[in-house]
Amino acid sequence: MRKILGMGNALTDILMRLESDALLEQLALPKGSMQLVNEDVANKVLQATGHLAQTLVSGGSASNTIHGLAALGVGAGFIGKVGNDTWGDFFGSDMKKRGIEARLLTGQSGSGRAIALISPDSERTFATYLGAAVELTEDDITPDVFRGYHYFHIEGYLVQNRTLIESALKIAHDAGLMVSLDMASFNVVAENRDFLLEMTSKYVDILFANEEEARVFTAGLDDLDALNFMSEHCPIAILKKGKEGSLIKYNDIVIKVDAVHTNSIDTTGAGDLYASGFLYGMIRSCSLTKCGKIGSLTASAVIEVIGPKIGDEKWMEIKEKISNILRD
Repeated sequence: MRKILGMGNALTDILMRLESDALLEQLALPKGSMQLVNEDVANKVLQATGHLAQTLVSGGSASNTIHGLAALGVGAGFIGKVGNDTWGDFFGSDMKKRGIEARLLTGQSGSGRAIALISPDSERTFATYLGAAVELTEDDITPDVFRGYHYFHIEGYLVQNRTLIESALKIAHDAGLMVSLDMASFNVVAENRDFLLEMTSKYVDILFANEEEARVFTAGLDDLDALNFMSEHCPIAILKKGKEGSLIKYNDIVIKVDAVHTNSIDTTGAGDLYASGFLYGMIRSCSLTKCGKIGSLTASAVIEVIGPKIGDEKWMEIKEKISNILRD
């Protein structure tokens, strides 16, 4: 089977369920956003939430997607940078357990952390300290990194280093890999729209965006209008619409895929795991309809748990359901 390499911010997710949204206002964190913070602010958030139970998992958007693909049996790798500390050790060991070929370089700063505050309605808000993750540079990315891989998945959060993301996209594209980009967050897109538009047009084969990200990327368009705009800049465009499912466009073909309705506990990782399922279908040479159905299935499974990781028993159920999709 073809293999996939992911690249993104190597972060340890610290997940906490809020009793109300009042704490978000107190900490000046816009609900549903991803805010980059320094280490002092990250520590302030942790102090303010010290009374809440914590769940730790290796995270980061691309990392979550790669974990999902590895759980489905796809040969997967990941490149990122961590600090020389217990957070970095945890991140590496979590990847190793899933059989991911982790190329984790060591930076000067402490390892990155993403504090995920989960509202009572399941919406999540991130206060993210990038730390060593942001020290990954274009000098770390050489053609040999991509050798043996067929797909390359990258997260929009890396756009804080434009030289890095452009270098990685170009090398992967020139090496003949199928390149996918997840937009990551509406505020990231808002601050980097022109650059992301250029990168998508030049190097991206598969583009993932949710409604808010697509609206910013397309300068205010919604639904089919947004999808059409996205598809003008890359071969395969996917618009994720939450409970309304997703829209996929390739050439002049538009496919609507229903969401798999379930009991939503925490939406953390839903978009990342949708990408896992969709890319799994692509790697298996499935039709785009089946790719979307598998994406909806994996996304629905992760919102039933706290955090972006699905347990092994649940993965067994998912694989059985995927087998049914593949047989149809």
